Amino acid sequence: REWPPAARHESGCPLSAKCYVPCAMCQVLCAMCHVLSVNQRKGTVERMKCPYCSQLDSRVVDSRPTSEESAIRRRRECPKCLRRFTTYERPEEQPVVVIKKDGRRELFSRGKILAGLLRACEKRPVPLQVLEEAVSEIEARLQQESTAEVPSSRIGELVMEKLRHIDEVAYVRFASVYRQFTDINNFMGELERLLRIRST
Repeated sequence: REWPPAARHESGCPLSAKCYVPCAMCQVLCAMCHVLSVNQRKGTVERMKCPYCSQLDSRVVDSRPTSEESAIRRRRECPKCLRRFTTYERPEEQPVVVIKKDGRRELFSRGKILAGLLRACEKRPVPLQVLEEAVSEIEARLQQESTAEVPSSRIGELVMEKLRHIDEVAYVRFASVYRQFTDINNFMGELERLLRIRST
């Protein structure tokens, strides 16, 4: 007879042939096989090119959702050079088009946002993971707003909002470039604004 639905085997299970007497012991063994299969997925080698040595395989050593649960963050280790890197798994979404100040349009780039955050946080005690998650949260926020095109000013404000909670020095650095401060009065005005926000 065919296996009952509750006793289906995992692929590669040694009991995967038809069992003509699906006894309780066979079903227990099959359930154990399923649990082992799920547990073994963590730490298995998958096809993902290493960004450092171009090795085609890597091993997942940690997997967890981002803070807004809009993506899965995976830490991988290359079996060749033993260096670790991060990948993100997220649903395929409609691309966001950014409208620049001069009217040009370009696709939203996670890399550009992350590069801006890294410049603002240079020599500051801010982990890269925190900045990567900030970029993911900004991208998720733009997707939630359901707008196919977004002005670059909107992205700038979202970046400043994130930096204000991450590192205040980085926030002022980014604001000085984004808002094009020209003298000390601009800096003082932004600092006073930051202090007012902190006091509320």
